[in-house]
Amino acid sequence: MKIVIISDIHGNFDALAALEESYDELWVLGDLVNYGPEPAPVIDYIRSRAAVIVRGNHDHSIGFHEDPRCSPRFRDMAEATRRFTDSVLSASDKQFLRDLPLQIGVRRDNTRFYLCHAIPSDPLFGYCQADDPRWLTEVENIAADIVLVGHTHVPALRSLDHRGHYQVLNPGSLGQPKTGSAQARYAVWEDGRIELKAYPYPVQAAVAKVQALPIDAAVRDELSVILRTGGIPPANNPERSS
Repeated sequence: MKIVIISDIHGNFDALAALEESYDELWVLGDLVNYGPEPAPVIDYIRSRAAVIVRGNHDHSIGFHEDPRCSPRFRDMAEATRRFTDSVLSASDKQFLRDLPLQIGVRRDNTRFYLCHAIPSDPLFGYCQADDPRWLTEVENIAADIVLVGHTHVPALRSLDHRGHYQVLNPGSLGQPKTGSAQARYAVWEDGRIELKAYPYPVQAAVAKVQALPIDAAVRDELSVILRTGGIPPANNPERSS
């Protein structure tokens, strides 16, 4: 079996539509919406193709009209795009986001997976980089071989013991990568093997759509820089979530 794992699409349909990897199942680790210009096409695509989906903090924000609890550096971007996203999504789209589970456990072949957007103890908002020692306690009561998370926008694979058991996998962000490269990030699990992967997509098309958004020009420009560079504007605190 081949599973493609994606996360943090953030309304970037150009990145999503450019995914050419074949798969038996598509899994999504949340944050379908906000920051990007095309949340509705992203939801349509994921709703029709994904086998397993969990809710991210931005999905939760739109579905329940709540604060996504972003860091101060991202607060204006999140609020401006939240208002836009809320205005263009249908009631059905918002219900879809509300209905997504916060976490889920599934088994494929002989492998047990646990999926959430952030961390098991705080699946919407917790922030924990892959090398953080907190992962040892985060997974100790999780009945899974592989814990799948997103939220940081940084791809990572970590084994928590010397035998390679209890792995934590973050595929990185498909729609708003923060790796110093504009390429969309994702992961593949196939017959017990894991690979972190990336691919180019028409970034300038996505930037043009961001620049056409009915939001503050400064916010449009910052979002465009992130897409073009795969980097965070200098004032951002990298230890905080988006």
